[in-house]
Amino acid sequence: MLRLRTVSRYGIDVRVGIGPTITVATTASVQVPHPGGVLAIEPADVTGWLALLPVEYLHGIGPHYAVILKRYGIDRVGLLAALPPARVQRMLGWTAGHMAVDRARGIDPRTVTPRPQPAPATVRHRLPVTSTTAPPYGRLCWLWPCSSAWNCAAARALTLTLSLAGGLSWEKTRRLTGPSAHEDDLRLLAYQLMDAAVLQRGRLTGLALRAEDLVDAGQFAERLGLGAGRQPRLMAESAADQIRERLGPGATGLAATYPSAS
Repeated sequence: MLRLRTVSRYGIDVRVGIGPTITVATTASVQVPHPGGVLAIEPADVTGWLALLPVEYLHGIGPHYAVILKRYGIDRVGLLAALPPARVQRMLGWTAGHMAVDRARGIDPRTVTPRPQPAPATVRHRLPVTSTTAPPYGRLCWLWPCSSAWNCAAARALTLTLSLAGGLSWEKTRRLTGPSAHEDDLRLLAYQLMDAAVLQRGRLTGLALRAEDLVDAGQFAERLGLGAGRQPRLMAESAADQIRERLGPGATGLAATYPSAS
């Protein structure tokens, strides 16, 4: 069902591993040939199935540890599982050695904790057909009051979609260096996306900005503002959020989004 939904919605296939532990399931997923498929390992078959795999295929054994183990002639997961933990700890270190032997034996105490992810948030702004690109950084300002659509979440990526006259469209996605809910970070990335469009005299009819791969804003560490101007902007942003929360999303915003007083 997961494969069918992924193919129908995104047009890509996935490799699914199923097993009694995270290690077995993850290791199984890597054994599924491209482009996709499902490999389920029954609990009774775990030991025998793992034993025949090359040691570098075991989830948690990276290339560095695999080279060390092969130096001692341990090239299969079954050989690793048969060794006393103390001997592997002398090879790989105390923590890594203990973990390697447990996983080779199919032991993994970690549990899967399902956590709902925030749905992608999209904001749109329609433009007159006669509007030409210049490049229109000012027009991106119309999208920022909508940042309240994800003010409780942080985005890992932004997608900018430009609708052009004649039914054409342009879309590009870029990822941030880390999750962020700050307007400065999102605005800078949106400007970079607009630059990537390399538009000259095309006629824009609309813009859409989509925040993707969202996480709860309370689940990631706050990045320190080391720049001279960043911290005051963050304080102003926090104050503006409080105003919008009390008086509504249109109570405050960028000056470019409001009509001139003159």
